[in-house]
Amino acid sequence: MHQEKIKQVIDEVKKIVVGQDRMVNRLLIGLFTNGHILLEGVPGLAKTLTVNTLAKVLHLDFKRIQFTPDLLPSDLVGTMIYNQQEANFEVKKGPIFSNIILADEVNRSPAKVQSALLEAMQEKQVTIGETTYQLDRPFLVLATQNPVDQEGTYPLPEAQVDRFMMKVHIDYPSKSDELEVMRRMANMAFASEVMAILSKEDIFAIRAKINEVKIAEPLENYIIELVFATRFPAQYGLKEEAKYIQFGVSPRASINLNLAARAVAFMDGRDYVLPEDIKEIAEDVLNHRIILNYEAEADNINTRDLIRIILDKIPINKSVTFK
Repeated sequence: MHQEKIKQVIDEVKKIVVGQDRMVNRLLIGLFTNGHILLEGVPGLAKTLTVNTLAKVLHLDFKRIQFTPDLLPSDLVGTMIYNQQEANFEVKKGPIFSNIILADEVNRSPAKVQSALLEAMQEKQVTIGETTYQLDRPFLVLATQNPVDQEGTYPLPEAQVDRFMMKVHIDYPSKSDELEVMRRMANMAFASEVMAILSKEDIFAIRAKINEVKIAEPLENYIIELVFATRFPAQYGLKEEAKYIQFGVSPRASINLNLAARAVAFMDGRDYVLPEDIKEIAEDVLNHRIILNYEAEADNINTRDLIRIILDKIPINKSVTFK
């Protein structure tokens, strides 16, 4: 029943969005595992449109926040305002009080705004004045950033980037997909209407089912091996790659690899994880957590290249040695 509803959600999104099946899949994985998603791609690849459309298919509150250099933390979380009639201060809640937040061009706002967003993402709460308010559940931040235009941007702190379950790189569509996009969007009579499919109860029920998906101990060990290979690459025979890695991934990587792999298995109609599930999701979970040095930049090496090499080199049947 749940898989059928998930398929209906994907079909509804496809009524509007063409050729971004991978992005939709990753957004749903984030939704079903309580993980925030960072979407990175050049302008015009339907990042904002996809999140907007997905929100319409869900019976959830949705807010879009355009991050700009002059945005203040109070614009995000809310503030105290003075009520002249009552002669006291009252709380005016900001747009963060919603189920799904689209943080558009998240890297365009300064550190104070990033800090306010960080508390909401990690603690599921915000502080206004001296009072802390719990956010409604589910709470999900879907952020976008443009990797091309760096003028007027503020690089996201590593601590905040690590809070994102996945960083998904969005590529250009194929020729056939772009032809379909052109035909749809050039038609001024095109109707962008979708039906709401999933409710909060459905999402919580799907989360419970994913929690029951089994992952065998050898695959748990495989996840640990992948994580440790990013931290101590030379010990895994990755001597050439070791000179490019400054810091490996955090423990959040192993947690999120486990969660995401089980979500992939569930969405594929299985109650057990296969090695392919881990490999499918590894790049998106690990790529933003590996910190490269200047030598990697000079040699035009990126984290995705390193992850593919690690996946090729690390065998699944190798046992973990804890130190």
